[in-house]
Amino acid sequence: MLYLAWHMMRRRIAALLAVTCATLGGAAMVTGIGVVAESGWRSHAPVKRLAAADVVVSGSQTFHPDGDLPIALPERARVPGEVVGRVAELPGVAEAVGDRSFPAAVITRDGEAVSADDPAATGHGWSSTALLPRPRVDGTPPAGAHEVALDRRTASAAGARPGDRVTVAAAGRSARYRVSAVVDASASGLWFADATAARLTGHGPRPAADSVDLIAVRAEPGAAGSVATEVRRALRDSGLTVSTGADRGDAEAPGTTAARSLLPALAGSLAGVTLLVVGFIVGGALSVSIAAQRRELALMRAVGATPRQIRKLAGAQAALIAVAAALPGAALGYPLAERFRQLLVSNGMLPDALPLTFSPLPAVAAVLLLVAVVWVAARCAAWRTSRRPATEAVAESRSEPRAPSKTRAHAGLALIAAGTGASVTPLLARSQAGAAATAVAGLIAAIGLALAGPALVGGVGRLLARKLPAKASAPTWLAVANSHGYALRSAAAISTLAMAVVFTLTYTLTQTTVMAATSGDLRDATRAQLGLTAPGLGGVPGDVLPALRDTPGVRATAPVTSTTVLWPYRMLAEPEIESSSALVLTPEARGVLDLDVRDGSLAGLTGATVAVSADAAGSRDAPVGSRVELVLGDGARVTARVVATYARGLGFGPVVLSRDLAAGHTTAGLDQSVLIRTDGTGEARRHVAALAADRPGLALDDDRSGPRLGGVGGTAPELWINVAVLAVLLGYLLLGIANKLIATTTQRRTELAALRLIGATPRQILAMMRREAALICGLALTTGLGLSVVPLVLLSAGFLHRPWPAGPPWLAPVVAVVVAGIAFLTVELPTRQALRVPPAHALARG
Repeated sequence: MLYLAWHMMRRRIAALLAVTCATLGGAAMVTGIGVVAESGWRSHAPVKRLAAADVVVSGSQTFHPDGDLPIALPERARVPGEVVGRVAELPGVAEAVGDRSFPAAVITRDGEAVSADDPAATGHGWSSTALLPRPRVDGTPPAGAHEVALDRRTASAAGARPGDRVTVAAAGRSARYRVSAVVDASASGLWFADATAARLTGHGPRPAADSVDLIAVRAEPGAAGSVATEVRRALRDSGLTVSTGADRGDAEAPGTTAARSLLPALAGSLAGVTLLVVGFIVGGALSVSIAAQRRELALMRAVGATPRQIRKLAGAQAALIAVAAALPGAALGYPLAERFRQLLVSNGMLPDALPLTFSPLPAVAAVLLLVAVVWVAARCAAWRTSRRPATEAVAESRSEPRAPSKTRAHAGLALIAAGTGASVTPLLARSQAGAAATAVAGLIAAIGLALAGPALVGGVGRLLARKLPAKASAPTWLAVANSHGYALRSAAAISTLAMAVVFTLTYTLTQTTVMAATSGDLRDATRAQLGLTAPGLGGVPGDVLPALRDTPGVRATAPVTSTTVLWPYRMLAEPEIESSSALVLTPEARGVLDLDVRDGSLAGLTGATVAVSADAAGSRDAPVGSRVELVLGDGARVTARVVATYARGLGFGPVVLSRDLAAGHTTAGLDQSVLIRTDGTGEARRHVAALAADRPGLALDDDRSGPRLGGVGGTAPELWINVAVLAVLLGYLLLGIANKLIATTTQRRTELAALRLIGATPRQILAMMRREAALICGLALTTGLGLSVVPLVLLSAGFLHRPWPAGPPWLAPVVAVVVAGIAFLTVELPTRQALRVPPAHALARG
């Protein structure tokens, strides 16, 4: 069987080349997505500061919802301080260090904050120096409340030596400290007396001295394994996490771990459309390949081959091609995944320090998946030929069935109707999920077109044939006759080009429309003209707000912070949970932000209260006055009262927390930014700028378009990622379409040779093929635009309150030009090549 498959392949190189390219590109993309998904499960943040610890005890940074995948928590969950003593008494433990981290920065004599690796976690207690590998200390440990030790790089930047006094901004409070020591360390660090560090942190509902960020355990020589076992046994029922090896990096940087958890979600969202496109292209290429071999397969049936043998032969041939193409394609998937990681890093969605995990598993899975898809598609494509009686199979090897399958046509029309029905989702839910339905609806309708295409194209062709004038030229008549005489062939070309139109328009304009709607929400909501941040200090100091309120020309100020919230709820009696970014606001926020409150008031955002978007309030039964159960970013479960609902949920997310509710549940514990509304005069702007210049570490955002919210709200980075992935998929789709159309045209060489033998000139044949290309192009653009219009109009009505989407006006014309170019070039070039071969030779080669 393999021998026959190999020799048949050698005679149909053009048709099989389309399958090869489709499989190679598909394997590369599937492998890349697999690498991203695997990295989300197996990659770890690098171990830096905790490298000297054999075991690390930390709070659980994962929430485990019922019946769903675990969700990583980005805010630091803390450990009761009494656990340090319990761990220190275990056998084999040489030292147990309760580590605390908090924002801290040294202010130079010039009023600049000395840069640090992570300003939000630069401060520590002196006991944390035990985690440094054999540190060299010049001076004495800090003992008093106003003593500090600096790492050597920071001391050099500040021009400080032991005994000098420096200004330190620690946990939002600035004070003068005496430098007691300078420590050699590979990373930035400011070390305070342990009692001072406990006072400065002040995190969580328990007293500050009663909790630590984590516990670093150093074992006696040779006892690391037994100590890890003892610690796990001692803390088995505490809910704490015990980490060793590479897992220590996750305990050190929970924010990095939370960002890593985005990778499986991204891979999952991309896998659906990618597999759909790959299956569409591979299946189409195989149908062309099998169609090119119908004569050989029919003759094999005539000489005694059974239907099972025919399907087995087609499957074996396709499997050989798939293996040969999928192996190099899978290898290309690894650099593709690394490029995707760099894209995520550049968009701020992934820390640069988090590497991808590379293993053979994604490549093996991709190869097996592509080979299986190709094998099944090949057997399905050969099904009709293998099942027909031998005489009928030979007769049909040069023609098509005259009556397209009614079942196939009805299924296609049903899918078109289903896609159109799904298009109404944005009218019901003005959210990311509602927008996603638009692109999916377009693709479903395009698949429906592929199924119903033969019947529709046959009908259109017959209609055109009846409407053709009597004086129509022979090439025109032949082109129209071919469109309904070979409806399957014409419909395959039309549906693939229409798929490109639908895919490009719906996916691109969905992203741009959501971006426009989100930006519009933010623009309309932001009443503030200025913003203040303090990136070098790890957060805005607490004394900035009172100073701003006393500044001439300032009408309103409000702190703004972002965190992560998990909202469990029930949908159709099934438990669901949504993880989203959330604003942390005070009642003063109504002076700088207008969330378009529909019920209640932001003035009630005190204590355990929240405001929720109107969409979420309606779908989750959370009106004003009701209570909702939430999980905060550190895993703490809270019950909050709803005090307001707002309409601008697309820009500001489903829930807004009160500052009191979030207090003690964020890693840094400081406000990320302050929004400022002035009287609009230049003098007020100058006063605020002067205040920012006088206070070290502050940065003024005076963008005329309004201040940024420091990562809160705004256009989701996922949208930009979707646009980038769209470009890659579109390139693969267009390449697959071009290969398929070239193969389709190439296999018509015997038909063109027969026309030449009965008197048609090369010029007439080219004219016929160009008219066929024009007909295919026209129908593809018409159906593609038609299937795209309804979803995009409904999306625009729901998100922008107008009937047209936001996006580049040149997109549709460019798509039309590209589709026309592909349609004409993939017909023109193979036709010219076929005309160079004498017709007798072409017929002899079959």
